[in-house]
Amino acid sequence: MLPEQQKQLIALIQAAVAAIVPDAQVTVTLERPKIAAHGDIATNTAMQLAKPARRNPRELAQQIVERLLADSAFRQLAESAEVAGPGFINFRLTAAARQAVIHAVAEQGERYGMLEPGGEKVLVEFVSANPTGPLHVGHARQAALGDSLCRLFTARGYDVTREFYYNDAGNQINNLAVSVQARARGIAPDAPEFPADGYKGDYIADIARDFQAKATVQASDGAPVTASGDLDNLDDIRRYAVTYLRREQDLDLQAFGLKFDNYYLESSLYTSGKVERTVQALIAAGHTYESDGALWLRTTELGTGDDKDRVMRKSEGGYTYFVPDVAYHVAKWERGFHRAINIQGSDHHGTIARVRAGLQGLNLGIPKDFPAYILHKMVKVVRNGAEVKISKRAGSYVTMRDLIDWVGQDAVRFFLIQRRADSEFVFDIDLALSRNEENPVYYIQYAHARICSMLAQSEHPAETIAGADPQLLTAPTEFALLQRLAEYPATVALAAQELAPHHIAFWLRDCAADFHAWYNAERVLVPETGLQLARLRLAATTRQVIAAGLRLLGVSAPERM
Repeated sequence: MLPEQQKQLIALIQAAVAAIVPDAQVTVTLERPKIAAHGDIATNTAMQLAKPARRNPRELAQQIVERLLADSAFRQLAESAEVAGPGFINFRLTAAARQAVIHAVAEQGERYGMLEPGGEKVLVEFVSANPTGPLHVGHARQAALGDSLCRLFTARGYDVTREFYYNDAGNQINNLAVSVQARARGIAPDAPEFPADGYKGDYIADIARDFQAKATVQASDGAPVTASGDLDNLDDIRRYAVTYLRREQDLDLQAFGLKFDNYYLESSLYTSGKVERTVQALIAAGHTYESDGALWLRTTELGTGDDKDRVMRKSEGGYTYFVPDVAYHVAKWERGFHRAINIQGSDHHGTIARVRAGLQGLNLGIPKDFPAYILHKMVKVVRNGAEVKISKRAGSYVTMRDLIDWVGQDAVRFFLIQRRADSEFVFDIDLALSRNEENPVYYIQYAHARICSMLAQSEHPAETIAGADPQLLTAPTEFALLQRLAEYPATVALAAQELAPHHIAFWLRDCAADFHAWYNAERVLVPETGLQLARLRLAATTRQVIAAGLRLLGVSAPERM
């Protein structure tokens, strides 16, 4: 059902309930029955109402049905209402109610399933890789999730900012610098004198070679950096290596078709004094104490669920990693982003309570659930039935660029979005390269391309097809496809609400299946001109909505395959 039809049906059910049990407090929900033969839409309202009203749920359901059937507005929307099981009510929509989606898509065009801009700002931070190596498959999953989520929020009317937070400070950056220095001095990664925590991929040798050649490199948001070639100057090596790898990550993201609106450097939190001001504010608020030479935050007293207090400043003087994260999120809040979402690996779970505790301790009016988090599990890559673990370029992991080179951007995006973020995922390279219905990307894109071919072969101009009468669409497979198209706006809303872009992937697969079932069951280019035009209009409408769904995932909608 279209959203406005759902609202109408809910209002009719609420009116019927109010007449039967005047003081009832019930939330009417609608869902599609698990078995299609049971109807188009179902509600468990009578079952919710039975206990507080002290009534038999089936009897209540029957009374609701009788009142609905006596309402002319209801009969325009549904042709039947039946009680089933312990008290479910199943509805079958009228043909006109099913066909209404054709008019809705025509009227709303590219805005079908979208809301007008409302001005509310949301910041989505994702990928946020350390500039110490190429982006890996975990970063690819973040890129797919984050970009799709941003597209969903844009569709829901938000003012969206994509942000990449660079962890360009700390021990990992020092390890990068000494690794490049060692390779430049001819020390092989497997040599005993190579840094114990050094990076061993081939890319380190590339950086070392270019540093010695005094090459110039520039990341997307900074000034160019020219290597000095001085192997004794570790600061020069560090600055050049970080810029070099930021540029490499830029190229990886370009290959993925992803552009960030803003890059934020961890180092800027220190140079601007934000970290120190955050620490001093927590001390002044009385949320810290000193023990064993370290400064601790009383996270257990700040209501975010942390199980023990946490060290902020270590006894040797450096800050622990969550402290700049607190300062960073203060900066998000101060920049006006009162809704913020972080997409990170599941290994960051312990950070959530600490960051939120620090924010609560600052008394800035920040909600306890700020920021929101999506934690994703890692991805296992399989090829020829065996796990792929090593990339020569990276040295120890499969990179984002590897995936893109192997199967293409579309397959990488769709495969990494088609499961819940918190579920384990196996990326099957052979499946992603297959050209059959088992490959969801191929299956969906083929449906789109088939429709494009069908419309191209038609002798009717687009204007004539657009004016066809949808009342002629009455076959069971047509009703199924119409209902699927009507569910698209609610699916977009659900995916944004639950921060779950995989709902769009599921919808696309189901829509493609409904289209193929219809195409195989009904002739489109039938002799009857009116019916032929109506079916061509259904095909064109399906093509438009499939293309819109693919755009939300950042996947192309090819016209030929």
